[in-house]
Amino acid sequence: MNPGGLRGVLDVSNATWALSERSVLQPMWDYLQQNHESTLRSPLFPVILSVSMYLVLVFFYTVLDLLAPTWPSIRRYQIHQDRTVTWSNIGSTLALTTYNHLLYIFPAAVAQWLWRPPVPLPREAPTLFAFLLGIVGCTVVFDFQYYLWHLLHHRVAWLYRTFHALHHQYRQTFSLVTQYLSAWELFSVGFWTTVDPLLLQCHCLTTWAFMLFNIWLSTEDHCGYDFPWAMHRLIPFGLWGGALRHDAHHQQPATNFAPFFAHWDWLGGTATMPAPVKTKTRKEKDEKEA
Repeated sequence: MNPGGLRGVLDVSNATWALSERSVLQPMWDYLQQNHESTLRSPLFPVILSVSMYLVLVFFYTVLDLLAPTWPSIRRYQIHQDRTVTWSNIGSTLALTTYNHLLYIFPAAVAQWLWRPPVPLPREAPTLFAFLLGIVGCTVVFDFQYYLWHLLHHRVAWLYRTFHALHHQYRQTFSLVTQYLSAWELFSVGFWTTVDPLLLQCHCLTTWAFMLFNIWLSTEDHCGYDFPWAMHRLIPFGLWGGALRHDAHHQQPATNFAPFFAHWDWLGGTATMPAPVKTKTRKEKDEKEA
């Protein structure tokens, strides 16, 4: 084959590969723009998307919490099988979450809606590689930011008492503890989640996906369950913290400061592995009840 013919074949192959890569997300993006453009362009959309995702996850885990005392198939996955999430726990955490959203999140969203123009949408969807890389990049940056914030707010007594101690009122985690936060902590988390995709120049589709991914990870960290499909079981070599390590942080507050990855705590000497939770046998339970 002559060089010109080979070059032509390579050009066609490269063009076909590029078209294939672009087209993975393009049909979905075209559909969203054609049918929901006004919704997607609204400054309120990211807020509604994030709050909806959080409420769906919390509802799922709270149903599990309420069923767990009588459903052994659920209870076996609880990190603390000797504790029960009560209606009082649910009420107090849900009350603060509602208060924060009504007093801070909702007014901020309305202000954006009133003063910020609709967001222009790019015609092209991101490539699948750029989409996934953007989510991973934002997660890595957020993880480092919150690790520093978290470490500082534990090491400086005034910061801990004033802003972070509220979150540690619950030593055993359950999903609604995720946003049992002071206004300052809620603002910090929301700020980084919003700004990090801008710093990395992510496509808006990537930004929204990162927001949902971040909420899922944060809720899983606090869910109180060690499911087989949890992130710390899917990612090898102990690179991911997950629900077990974050629950250990609530038990031992001077450890496991990073929200997601484990490497910062390894490097900082603040990593700890949670103690194994002993599952009581039926005989032990009967003896205790007797």
